[in-house]
Amino acid sequence: HLHALCSTTTFVFSSTGPTVSGSLVKGNVGQDVTVPCFYRVRNTQDITSMCWGRGSCPASKCNRVLIWTDGWKVTERYNSKYVLKGNLPMGDVSLTIVNAEEADSGTYCCRVEISGWFNDEISNHKVVIEKARISTASPHTYTSEQTSAPGSTDESSFTITRTWPSVSATEAPQTAPGPCSNASDCSGVTSNLQNPSVSRPTQQYSENWLYIGIGLSVVLLAILFLALFLT
Repeated sequence: HLHALCSTTTFVFSSTGPTVSGSLVKGNVGQDVTVPCFYRVRNTQDITSMCWGRGSCPASKCNRVLIWTDGWKVTERYNSKYVLKGNLPMGDVSLTIVNAEEADSGTYCCRVEISGWFNDEISNHKVVIEKARISTASPHTYTSEQTSAPGSTDESSFTITRTWPSVSATEAPQTAPGPCSNASDCSGVTSNLQNPSVSRPTQQYSENWLYIGIGLSVVLLAILFLALFLT
C-alpha cells in the first residue's frame, strides 16, 4: 500500500497546559494515508499507552476513539480501516487510514499518556482527502487528416497519427541529382517536352540545306544553258 503524504506541514502550539503539535496531511481517495505521530522511547519505562480519536484533543483521553494501545500492542480498535503499522515499542504510533475516502477528511487527535499532571503529549492533525486528478496532457505526436477528393470512389476520411523522430543535419537524407542542374535547365526541358515543334531541330536543319542545294543546282543549270546558247 502507498502511504500518500502528498503534503505535510507541522505546527506547534504553546499554552499553560501540555504542548500541542500537529500537521497537515493530504492524500488521495483510494490510497492508504498515514498520519504521523511519534514519542521518544529511551528505555522500556518510557513505553506508554496512547489513543487516536476524531476531532481536536480534549483535556484528557480522546474523543470518538479510534484506537487504544497499551504501549506494546493495540488493545482497542473501533474500525478496521484504522491501523497502526509502526513499531509501537519504539514510539512510532502513526495512524494509517486504509483505502481513504473524502469523508475521512477532518481533524485527528494523537494522545500519548505520560504520567504526571499535564504531561501528555498531544497533537492535532488536519487530514485532507481529495480525488486524484486526471492528467489531460496530449501525447507528443503529430496528427494529419486526409479526406478523399469529391467524386472519388472512396469518400470516407481517415486520420494518420505519427511520432516523428528528430533528425540532425548530418542525418538528413541526401537527394540524388536530377536530370537538370538548375531551374533554367529544367524549365527548358519542360518546354521542349510540351512543344513538339522544337523536338527535332537536326532534321529541320538537314531539310533546309537540301532545299538550298536544289535551288543552287537549278541556277547553275540555267547559267550553263544560257552560256551554251550565247556561244
